[in-house]
Order: sequence, then C-alpha cells, then structure tokens
Amino acid sequence: MMKRQKIANLLKTEKPIENILLKGWIRTKRDSKTFSFIEVNDGSCLKNIQIVVDEKTPDYSEIKKLTTGSALAVWGNLVPSQGGGQKWEVQATKMDIISVALETFPLQKKRHTDEYLRTIAHLRPRTNKYGAVFRIRSELCWAVHQFFRERGFRYIHSPLITGSDCEGAGELFRVTTLNPPIPMISNEKIDFSKDFFCAESNLTVSGQLSAEMFALSLGDVYTFGPTFRAENSNTSRHVAEFWMIEPEMAFCDLTGNMDLGETLIKYLITFAIDNCAEDLDLFARFVDKTLMKTLENIVSSDYVHLPYKDAIDILLGANESFEFEVAYGSDLQSEHERFLTEKHFKKPLIIYDYPKSIKPFYMRLNDDDETVAAMDILVPRIGELIGGSQREERLDVLEKRMVLSGLSKENYWWYLDSRRYGTVPHSGFGLGFERLLMLITGVSNIRDVIPFPRTPGNIDF
Repeated sequence: MMKRQKIANLLKTEKPIENILLKGWIRTKRDSKTFSFIEVNDGSCLKNIQIVVDEKTPDYSEIKKLTTGSALAVWGNLVPSQGGGQKWEVQATKMDIISVALETFPLQKKRHTDEYLRTIAHLRPRTNKYGAVFRIRSELCWAVHQFFRERGFRYIHSPLITGSDCEGAGELFRVTTLNPPIPMISNEKIDFSKDFFCAESNLTVSGQLSAEMFALSLGDVYTFGPTFRAENSNTSRHVAEFWMIEPEMAFCDLTGNMDLGETLIKYLITFAIDNCAEDLDLFARFVDKTLMKTLENIVSSDYVHLPYKDAIDILLGANESFEFEVAYGSDLQSEHERFLTEKHFKKPLIIYDYPKSIKPFYMRLNDDDETVAAMDILVPRIGELIGGSQREERLDVLEKRMVLSGLSKENYWWYLDSRRYGTVPHSGFGLGFERLLMLITGVSNIRDVIPFPRTPGNIDF
C-alpha cells in the first residue's frame, strides 16, 4: 500500500516527487472548462497545497461537483507550480472521492467571528486560525514534557477525583452516584456513606497535594493534566475545565521556585518561536501585531522581584483609575497586574510574600507571622501566569493554619503524615496552560485556546 504523504512535508521538499498520495479536505475550488484548481489541506500545516486536475482525469465530471469541505484522496506528481503564491503543486493522475460535504457546510471562504465559531466548535479546527491554535497547543504539550525530562523531573498522574479541596475556596464539582431522593443524615447534611466512595468526593482543582507526596519520595516531580473549578464566571479568563502544569520540588525554597517558573516560561515561548513559526506568523499578522515584540520582551527580560507590599504601594501611588480598589490585604486583580507589567515596569515581574489571610493553608508562614512565602509571576497581556509557594513543612504550624482555615485535620491525616515522617523544605507552582497559549498566540479569550470549552450553561460537544 502506498504511504500517504503529509502536506507539511511536501511543501518543505527541495525537488519534484513522482507518484505521491495525499488525502485531505477541500478548502476552495476553481473550475474552468478543462481544468480544476483545488486547494487541499490535511491539517498538518497552515498552508494548503494546490491540486491541478484536468478533464483527462478519471471521473472528472464528478470531481467538478465537489464542494468545500469534501474529503478526497489524490494520486499524482509534485511539480513546480506554474502560478504564483506557492512553490509546489500536485498534477493529479487519479482522485478518489472519500465524501462530499453538503452545500450547507458552515465554513465558507470568509472570516467568521470567534463567537460564531464557538457554536460550531466541532468544525472550527478546520479554519486557519483554530488549526494553528491547536497545532501550537500540541507542540507545547510535548515541550512541557521535554523541559522537565531534561531537568530530571518525574511525571506523575495525580487523581482527578478527590476528597480534598486544595485551594480551600469550595468551588468544587461534586462527584456522586446517588440518585434522588438523596439520603440525608439531617435536613442539611447528605449521608455520603451511601455514595460510591462512602465520602464526599469532587473533581480536583489541583494535583498539588498529590505531587507533594511524590516530591517527598522521588525528589522533583510534576503533574500536567485537567483540573476543574465550579466558578460561575463568564469572563474571557475562566473556564470550568482547564489544564495545569504543576511541578513540585524537594529541598527547594521560594527563590528556587521563582527561578524555575521564569525558566519554564522562557523555555516554552522560545520553543514556540523556534518550532511553530508559520502558525505564529498568522497570529502576529491578523490577531495581535505586537505579539512578537511582547514575546521577545518576555524571553529576554530579567524578571523584576517585588514584595507584595511594594506592589501595593506602587498601585496606590499610580495616577490610574482602577475599577477594583487597591488595598493592603486584598488580592490583585487582572487590571492591577497588567498595569504593573505593561505600564509601570513594562516587563514581567514576580510578586512574593503575600498576606497569609488571602492565601491557602499550605503556604509557608514567614517569620513576620503576617505573610507567607507565596509568589505569582505576572506577564504583559495576561497578568498572572504562574502562582506558587514554598510549602509549610513544619507540622505544628501547618496544623494551626488548617484549624484557622476551617479544615479537618482528620480528613488530611495523610497530608500531615508527610510532615511527621521525614519532612523537608519543598516548593512548587501551577502554570495555567490555556493562559500560556493565550500569551503565545495573542488570543484574548480562553475559550478559543481549548478544543471544547466548558463554561456555565455550556456542555455542548
């Protein structure tokens, strides 16, 4: 059987090739009396390849009836193009029609809005823009694993179903096999002893707690997978299901944690520039004309290290009208983060030593008893890209923080065991993969960098 050629490889060739086979979908077609020019794409790259078919080709009358979106197999010869705009074209010797798309095919040769394309998310990868987004997404997934493998990290699979609330925010999706009527212990409390796990269970918001257990066994580890948050938000920055990159390192303090986060961001952006140039060029030309300048700034800059208190002082002293109030003890909003990165410093920065009152229980308490060894890495256009901390390794301090956070020590007995038996300083962070893709592509809505976005009221596809 003849091996199918990928269009991406054909377009890179240096000399003509006889007797090739390619398969793909029709993007456009122009017919004359004796010739047809068919633009075909197989998803392997941004560019189409032109197929030239003449009336001598078997079943030419049926080929002329093909519509946009139809699938076909083409046998022929790769030759220098006689027209402008492309180096190579295929002179077809034989074509098989795999399927004919209805004339109501919703993707035509015009620019569709992102809002419309979200309603046909099953078809939008066939457009230039979304094909490019998801090729970049695929390449960067591979780069994430390459980055950590080069540095001796071990990849672990943390559970998606958990009884733990890592963030303590309570925005969890409950997992249950209970059918109505739900058994109750009282009018307000569900009897989970009748449920599958005999306890309350939820979809995870983070693999961190599991990663900590393995970091205290294997050294440096990371998780990379989907996480879930039942936050009723319809902003351009939030979806209910998203992917997180979460490294965890034994014998590592906050400084080492910040250094790894900066290195990871620069590595992944550089990888995209070096390996996804054609797809990136589409976004630089049609989505954000400042994209390449922004990415080069992030890669080449030394990131500013700034204590939380100093960041608040800068914001309070800024001659800027913010929608959200700036105050000590309050978390930074996206507009504050973008002001610091885009207007004040004009490059990425790392804010650290946040008030303990706005951070989770597991972050290491500083000597001032007011702040924790937490850090966020902020970048232009996005704001927070990474959030992390040094973890609290001292058993007595951790137990006190859990009580103050309203968490049951009994439910986290296994987590506390890690502090009882050979505890060491350790740290880690989470990088939102979709936010990274937004940064690298210039796409402004998180729904457009994940294949099938899950948002309030939207579970289609």
